[in-house]
Amino acid sequence: MTSPEFSYPEGSAAFPHAGLVGIAGLAPHEIFYLLDEAEQWVELNRGAEKRRELLRGLTIINAFFENSTRTLLSFEIAGKRLGADVVNMAVATSSVKKGETLIDTAMTLNAMQADAIVIRHGSSGAVQLIAGKVGCPVLNAGDGQHEHPTQALLDALTIRHAKRHFNGLRVTICGDILHSRVARSNILCLVSLGAEVRVCAPPALMPDAIEQMGVRVFHDFPAALKGADVVMMLRLQMERMEGQFIPSPREYRHLYGLSLDRLALAEPDALVMHPGPMNRGIEIESNVADLVGRSQITTQVEMGVAMRMACLDVLTRRARKVEGWA
Repeated sequence: MTSPEFSYPEGSAAFPHAGLVGIAGLAPHEIFYLLDEAEQWVELNRGAEKRRELLRGLTIINAFFENSTRTLLSFEIAGKRLGADVVNMAVATSSVKKGETLIDTAMTLNAMQADAIVIRHGSSGAVQLIAGKVGCPVLNAGDGQHEHPTQALLDALTIRHAKRHFNGLRVTICGDILHSRVARSNILCLVSLGAEVRVCAPPALMPDAIEQMGVRVFHDFPAALKGADVVMMLRLQMERMEGQFIPSPREYRHLYGLSLDRLALAEPDALVMHPGPMNRGIEIESNVADLVGRSQITTQVEMGVAMRMACLDVLTRRARKVEGWA
């Protein structure tokens, strides 16, 4: 599946960025380029032979300063399926726990001559700081409340596989918008691609001036669901909350939980999405999360491997001296 909306410049001009720190700053045709590049890996991953040797001889470091299951495994599988040597940095036993600064850690990673570094960190801007200190591509696997670009890209890939286009699609994102880097990256991505994005949350979990990102703001969940083509639920990030943001999980479920009755307010073929991990019975009911033909939650995981393969492939082409990628 290719994107007729754009024709790409030749070689490295198609995606001129040295790394992938965020969706912000990417042109629509650059996003579509990454989506198109991922298609070959979707097909590969569905076949019997899933390994290629494109990145043979290259070393990828996954430096995760925050806990992760899906993202870490996805990047590890992506790198290995491309033939790279993949090293997962165990931060819990690293010198970071002994007081080493982030810049010192970055310099240490750089001295190891990695060919790409994937970073997940609890502080917004930490990935950009490291990217400025190392000489290889850096991919942001989530930094604080800032961005999670590959999640937005895999979500876009999931939507395109089901809906075939973005222009005019009504996407409702509901949940803890305030603390969600996933929401921020998805808003940047989907608005750029032409979707109508609605955000819904209790007032305490809605960022100030979010309208400036080109979204429609709702606090009434049924109103936000009316006519939606995609419903993307977010979990309550209790670990990032200081103070009382909601009366109780039970009250939140009553007002903002996605049930079958509420899903019926959306379009009959509306997709159900969730980046995980899910709090079943709070933001989403199990019979919705597992709804055959509508729920895309496991498809998102599948697309995540393909999307991360595409990003690793594209960003290491200069190191591999691929023709046209000077």
